[in-house]
Amino acid sequence: MRTLTTTQELADFCELAKAGPYVTIDTEFLRERTYYAKLCLVQLALPDDGEAVLVDPLVDGMSLQPLYDLFGDTTVVKVFHAARQDLEIFFIEGNVLPDPLFDTQIAAMVCGFGEQVGYETLVRKIAKASLDKTSRFTDWSRRPLSEAQKTYALADVTHLRVIYEFLQGELEKSGRDKWLREELEVLLTPETYVVQPSQAWKRVKTRTHSGKFMAQVLELARFREGYAQARNIPRNRVFKDDALLEMASTKPKTVQDLGRSRLLLREARKGEIAEGILAAVKAAAELSPEDYPKVSKPNDKLQVNPALADLLRVLLKAKAENEGVAQKLIATSADLDQIAAGQRDVMALQGWRAEVFGKDALRLCNGELALATKGQKVTVVEL
Repeated sequence: MRTLTTTQELADFCELAKAGPYVTIDTEFLRERTYYAKLCLVQLALPDDGEAVLVDPLVDGMSLQPLYDLFGDTTVVKVFHAARQDLEIFFIEGNVLPDPLFDTQIAAMVCGFGEQVGYETLVRKIAKASLDKTSRFTDWSRRPLSEAQKTYALADVTHLRVIYEFLQGELEKSGRDKWLREELEVLLTPETYVVQPSQAWKRVKTRTHSGKFMAQVLELARFREGYAQARNIPRNRVFKDDALLEMASTKPKTVQDLGRSRLLLREARKGEIAEGILAAVKAAAELSPEDYPKVSKPNDKLQVNPALADLLRVLLKAKAENEGVAQKLIATSADLDQIAAGQRDVMALQGWRAEVFGKDALRLCNGELALATKGQKVTVVEL
């Protein structure tokens, strides 16, 4: 059980990895007290029974540049499970994304293992092994790491080799490689990992969507996101969503007004945060109506044809069973309502989903086909 603590050791290992077809990768990190994740450990494993190592990024002088160079080697597949947060860390720290990428969680969904299947489930079903979960909730920034922690961390990349090879084989047999590539496009898009303060309002759930109110939400969320990013603290440490909505409603104009808030943290009622809040409220009041954020129409306000929505649900269930994939991977309930309301800019009508479900869904909407039962199955009938 080897831990790499120098850049040269990492470079030597990455050179070995470049000679193989793939390398499995995982990370351990902390995020409770910071805006950006703090990388505490990287795990790597070579194919078959090749060496699996830990990389300690917290050692003084350790550079992950050899790993980033490996990410750019297009002859080696970089294999992760549920890669979203791992890739965000590498993109923020190294401005790099792995190419090519294989995410076993997404591949498992494509292969019929259900929605967002966990690593432990795949280890049990594919690798026929079990995981020791005692070190799952641990402080990975503390040193030295215990043997139990190291064993737990390495298991995240050693079993991953078996899982990858099995899923890759299933994709080749089913011809669904294209499905996986489409699903991975979002993970390989840099914009996925960059939160623009001007777009932070979209994360805030509101019941009121009036222009003036949403202008306040826009500016308050913009300030909060920028402040949190600049100081690397969680956005809720600045002020929480309920306080943001309260201020968007009350529109405080002075520090005294902030002092009367029921939900604002004490630290936010003075100093830089208080000044930022008041400036945001003022900026929102000065926005012209054409600059108000455009809120998508909630599904409960769409003119949904309920009978058509029910038929689409039956069609989706039949298609999902026929393809052996989770229904939610093809289309969500919201997607179906949007289609039944006449909207066509819906993910379920694009890419591989259109081939599996979307084209027939549109034909159903247009009265070009019907649904019938044949024994225990639902079948499509041409009209």
